[in-house]
Amino acid sequence: MPPARPLPPSFYARPTLQVAADLIGMRLRHEAPDGTAAGVIVEVEAYIGEDDPACHAAAGPTARNAPLYGPPGLAYVYFNYGMHWLVNAVTESDGAPAAVLIRALEPVEGIDLMRARRASRRASGDIGFAGTDADLCRGPGNLTRALGITGTENRQPLWEGPLRIERPARRPSRPVAWSPRIGIRVGQDRPWRAYVVGHPAVSGRPR
Repeated sequence: MPPARPLPPSFYARPTLQVAADLIGMRLRHEAPDGTAAGVIVEVEAYIGEDDPACHAAAGPTARNAPLYGPPGLAYVYFNYGMHWLVNAVTESDGAPAAVLIRALEPVEGIDLMRARRASRRASGDIGFAGTDADLCRGPGNLTRALGITGTENRQPLWEGPLRIERPARRPSRPVAWSPRIGIRVGQDRPWRAYVVGHPAVSGRPR
C-alpha cells in the first residue's frame, strides 16, 4: 500500500467550505521529539472572513491573527481561553482571512503516546484521559494535547515539516453532515460544522 501523501498548498487555496468538506477523512500527523501520533479527521468547522463574528479576523488584522490572512496551507495554532491550543488550516487566497478548525480525530497512530500525553495532564489539574480511545482526540483542545501540538507549530506549512495533513492511501466512506458551529458565543447560526455521522470521536451532543 502506498504511503500517505501531504496535501499540496493548492488544496487549501479554495473556498473554505469546500476545503472543510474535503478535509473529512484526511489524516493529521505530528512528528514531535517524543514520538509521532496521527488521526483521521472526523469533524471540522469553517471560519470565514472579517464579516464572520466568530472568526478571529472579525476585529481586523492583528499580530495574533496574521496567519489567517495567508498564504493558504499554513497552520494557525492559537491558545484559547488560556487553556487549550487549537489547530486550524488556513484557506482561500493570500490576504483573504479564513481557516478550518480541526475539531476531532479518530486515532490511528501513536495511540499509546496519545494516552500518556492526555493522562500526564492530571497533575496540572486537567481531567486527563479516562475514557475510550475514541475520546483521545474528541474536541479541538484534546486533539492538540494528544498529538503534542503547541504554538511552536503556528505558521508552519502543513504540506511539509513535522505537522502535516495527508491524504491516506484509503479514505473511510461514511456519511458526512453539516450543522451550526458549537462552543462559540456568536455566529452560531452559520451551518459551517462538518462531521462524520455517528462517529464516536465527534465532539458535542449527538445529532
